[in-house]
Amino acid sequence: MDIGSKKGSSYAPRNSEIRVAKVRVIDENGQQLGIMPTPQALDVAREKGLDLVLVSPNANPPVARIMDYGKYKYEKEKRAKEAKKKAKQVQLKQMKFRLRIEDHDFHTKVNRIRQFLSKGNKVRVVIMFRGREMAFTDQGKQLLDRVAEELKEIAEIDKSAKLEGRDMWMILRPKSPQGGKSDG
Repeated sequence: MDIGSKKGSSYAPRNSEIRVAKVRVIDENGQQLGIMPTPQALDVAREKGLDLVLVSPNANPPVARIMDYGKYKYEKEKRAKEAKKKAKQVQLKQMKFRLRIEDHDFHTKVNRIRQFLSKGNKVRVVIMFRGREMAFTDQGKQLLDRVAEELKEIAEIDKSAKLEGRDMWMILRPKSPQGGKSDG
């Protein structure tokens, strides 16, 4: 029911702003009242204490609806707020590793990644190379593979390993619930 774009996306010409000679009128219950001159349609709307709102200006003839415009606008904004509140914001978390990492530190970081994934976030796993470590990018790839292997039951690779400058990274995302159900 978004109409026009004069004062924003929810603007619709109404009442005396309607500049067409005839309109197809729909009452507040959704029943068609037929095609009538705009002044007559305005009179019908005023008798009911409601507004005449142009809902489809490009139709032939344009379609106007009798409604409480203030209530319609309020309910539309309320629905938009609810939809925004229910929308899940997926964040991209990041965990940095060094090429020479001890087992305990490795497992600590992997457990932190596991927490991020369980909350529905994506995780960018970064291997940082310093100095001559750039000669051992294959070991960096092995480390990324090891992280993916440790997390294979809850994560899948969204973007595979990529070398950019002195960093090698990949992105993991939580496994979809459908993927887990198809196993058994």
